[in-house]
Amino acid sequence: MYRYDEFDERFVRERVAQFRDQVARRLDGSITEDEFKPLRLKNGVYLQLHAYMLRIAIPYGTLSSKQLRQLALIGERYDRGYGHFTTRQNLQFNWPKLRDVPEILDLLADVEMHCIQTSGNCIRNVTADHFAGVAQDEIEDPRPTAELIRQWSSLHPEFDYLPRKFKIAVTGAEHDRAVIKAHDIGLRLRRHPDTHEVSYEVSVGGGLGRTPMIGKVVRDYLPKNDLLAFLEAIMRVYNLEGRRDNKYKARVKILVHEIGVEEFRRRVEEEFARLDGPSVNADPAEVARIADYFKTPDYEVLPATSRVLEATKAANPAFARWIEVNTIPHKAPGYAALTISLKPVGEAPGDATSDQMRLVADLAEQYSQAEIRVTHAQNLVLPYVRQRDLFAIWQRLGEAGLASANIGLITDIISCPGLDYCALATARSIPIAQAIQHRFADDNRQKAIGELNIKISGCINACGHHHVGHIGILGLEKRGIESYQITLGGDATENAAIGEILGPGLAAEDVPDAIERIVNVYLSERAEGESFIENVRRIGLAPFKAAFQEVAHAVA
Repeated sequence: MYRYDEFDERFVRERVAQFRDQVARRLDGSITEDEFKPLRLKNGVYLQLHAYMLRIAIPYGTLSSKQLRQLALIGERYDRGYGHFTTRQNLQFNWPKLRDVPEILDLLADVEMHCIQTSGNCIRNVTADHFAGVAQDEIEDPRPTAELIRQWSSLHPEFDYLPRKFKIAVTGAEHDRAVIKAHDIGLRLRRHPDTHEVSYEVSVGGGLGRTPMIGKVVRDYLPKNDLLAFLEAIMRVYNLEGRRDNKYKARVKILVHEIGVEEFRRRVEEEFARLDGPSVNADPAEVARIADYFKTPDYEVLPATSRVLEATKAANPAFARWIEVNTIPHKAPGYAALTISLKPVGEAPGDATSDQMRLVADLAEQYSQAEIRVTHAQNLVLPYVRQRDLFAIWQRLGEAGLASANIGLITDIISCPGLDYCALATARSIPIAQAIQHRFADDNRQKAIGELNIKISGCINACGHHHVGHIGILGLEKRGIESYQITLGGDATENAAIGEILGPGLAAEDVPDAIERIVNVYLSERAEGESFIENVRRIGLAPFKAAFQEVAHAVA
């Protein structure tokens, strides 16, 4: 993991002191809420429906056990004993008091954390594949790239007031687990077919919200040494030409769409050629210094398959099921990467109590080199687990209500906080997720359905990524009533796609019935071994629309 240097430490502490003074002036009335708003947003403080909300940056989703334990302390001392992990790999506290925020920021600084650039029209938290460094399909670990971008973009003087917020994601694997095509800039590490050197495929103009778009490739093979200069060229074109007259048309995706990807590419390449690359790109020694923080840990020499694990699986079907669903093969023989589900049936997706956070921190210290990852799907990962330790971990997770075997299945739902918390929301999200979870809670039924991603947003801003869900659910307000629009066929992987609307909006109580009918069509029509999304692509939307209309007509 990356460790702060002297500059990082001083920079964060100075920001805390500045914000402490700003909060004091807001509390004594020296500045108004309108004057305070841009100051609090620079420090990750939002004003929600019922309270302030604090968003904490977790760069590329990587946490130490010490950091997670500190988050647990903050949640217990200054919130309501829990935190919410987000689709940006961040953590949010929904109930802090404004007077306590400087104290929270000081506690975060004690463990090399902060809330800078988690809000506002700037480059936000850089996200990455949560299996970085351990996945078998990885070409190169993307975290050094993500850290380099974080350092380059932090308080960049030219990009501090962009037309709109800006999001960057990086993956180093063949299979995209970072949703790069739904970001303003998506970077994929890949090998050049001729030179075999690792380079970047650069996509621009992805994004969800009220105008969902899939990112367009503007460079197939960018040399690694040119990364920052090329990003600088993209940001300059966007900063100069992005719209500022209408925030709904201010994202870079709108600029790419309006002038066309070829013209956008031409302008970026023209700007890139004008830049003095060596003065912008990172010094190779600095790149090497950063990369050294992410070097391969010292693994034990182990057989590829643990006999202890196999024997335990044979004796315990529930444990075997959990292993099948919640672990992936590892680069290192005898190891596994384990995903801990934060989606137990009936709970708010992505929430973890302070006690649960402490448990995961303890497990990471004992079994995973004191490191945890946060996934964009609102779960946690222990990346360095010996196979022989999995049973002990499973038992302890079970005692804490964290042993759900549902990763990638129908109850592993992504959901924004919705109208229960968010001032922008127009409908509830969490109760819809809970109702669907209860409907499909049976483990055998989930297994029979197989991989199926449901994503729920409580407003058009799409924080729940509903556009790229296999089944997407969007909550809207219509004539004072919550109405839920269902889309089908979205995909967040390397085969990125935007889902299509099935029909008119449904009342909240009818959503589980509609999901059940959609699933039943799949189960009756699927070919052997065919996943849900593969089935949708093969048979098309017509059969699903017909089943959906039965529910819609019954509602009407």
